[in-house]
Amino acid sequence: MKLFKSLLVAPATLGLLAPMSATANEVTINDFNAAEEIAVTNSRVDGLEARFNDLEAGSFSETTTASFSADFLVGAVDGSSTTEAATFGYQMGIGLETSFTGEDSLSATIDIGNGGGPIGATNGLNFDSTSDALFLDGLTYTFPVGGATVMVGDNTDISAVYTGACAYSSFTDYMGNCGTGNSVGIGGKGVTAAVSYAFDGGFSLAGGVSSEQYQVDSSLNVTYPGLLTEQGTDIYGIEAAYTADSWGVSVAYSDDEAKTYWGVNGTYAFDFATLSAGIESEDSGSATAEGFFVGLSFAEVGAGSLDIGMGTTGNFADTDTDYYIYEASYAYPVNDGMTITPGIYIREGSTDETGFAVKTSFSF
Repeated sequence: MKLFKSLLVAPATLGLLAPMSATANEVTINDFNAAEEIAVTNSRVDGLEARFNDLEAGSFSETTTASFSADFLVGAVDGSSTTEAATFGYQMGIGLETSFTGEDSLSATIDIGNGGGPIGATNGLNFDSTSDALFLDGLTYTFPVGGATVMVGDNTDISAVYTGACAYSSFTDYMGNCGTGNSVGIGGKGVTAAVSYAFDGGFSLAGGVSSEQYQVDSSLNVTYPGLLTEQGTDIYGIEAAYTADSWGVSVAYSDDEAKTYWGVNGTYAFDFATLSAGIESEDSGSATAEGFFVGLSFAEVGAGSLDIGMGTTGNFADTDTDYYIYEASYAYPVNDGMTITPGIYIREGSTDETGFAVKTSFSF
């Protein structure tokens, strides 16, 4: 039966192939117009390129990056004039950065937050308070000149170009910059220009000036940025630093036209922990004051890291009563983009305060 079917199929197949063979023999090269086909293809490619250019013109450049961070804070304070009620706060930051030459950087920082309540704002946890409105916290342009790095911008700290020598991760703002917030951690008043230079062998030198915004016409009720003007006040700062593999030291001087400051902070990495310390002095012309900080950072405590520190709540004159603050915090990274940090502090004063808070930080 199978042989019989095969004999029937074979002639039919040959009959189908014969016309196809004949048709193939009749095709000549004239039936293919190569120039016309290439023209059509090029036209379609040009159309796709035009659409792609339109899309690219409305998007970010290849060198532009965006980063986001958000912090949630839950805590309470016992003592002083604050209540013991637990409060909730938040802050969020948006960072935008782009480069035009590959060596320069244009950066913008946008903040939003509700201040974090009593535990976040008035007690030194340094949460942003923008009344839930977007706020441009800094706009800077950094570029190389020779071997130096130059930074200009608005709402920018002079210390943004400083090297510093503080490895401590502070929980409260009092411990920031290892207690040298007026010198090594000098801020800015408005328009800022600064420059830094890194020498061979670990040495670096940096300095800058920042000027406050001043009011040109009181009837307009507006302010304008100024730099080194008679109407406003200026801050000057300079820093020298040395950084080695396991230790570093930084010395800074600043002048805000009302007071001058000297600050020194340093760090040394032991096998089990890293020690950070700082001292700062200020001179108003009629009186002097000093403050200090010391802290230990343990990089590996279980799955997280531990920071313990103490220092003065500010700079105190010899005739003043010195007040101290003690803190401890533990940072536990849940994953690459989320860290939970519980912390506690005790701050001395006319009335002592004890605060406890849990901060949850996100980065994306």
